[in-house]
Amino acid sequence: MLVAIRFLIPLLIVLTVIYVGLSIYSRLVRRRKLIAHWEKKGLHGDREAFLQRGMRQYDKSFRKKLLLGVYVIPLGAIALLIYITNFK
Repeated sequence: MLVAIRFLIPLLIVLTVIYVGLSIYSRLVRRRKLIAHWEKKGLHGDREAFLQRGMRQYDKSFRKKLLLGVYVIPLGAIALLIYITNFK
């Protein structure tokens, strides 16, 4: 059990760093797309309000929730390997 904890804690730290990095990158990409859309359409008005609305929509989107796969896929694979190794 202690071996698993010694393995999982650094893994969770690494996965958290990856998640934060991907989250920041994804937000930057979305913001750039909103700015490009603003400039392409030649919209008028408050650009910051437009960006804030777009980012709020992004925060509620399924795309943002997909980033949680950074945790689910590796931990699920490890759990599957442990199960197969011990019970098959």
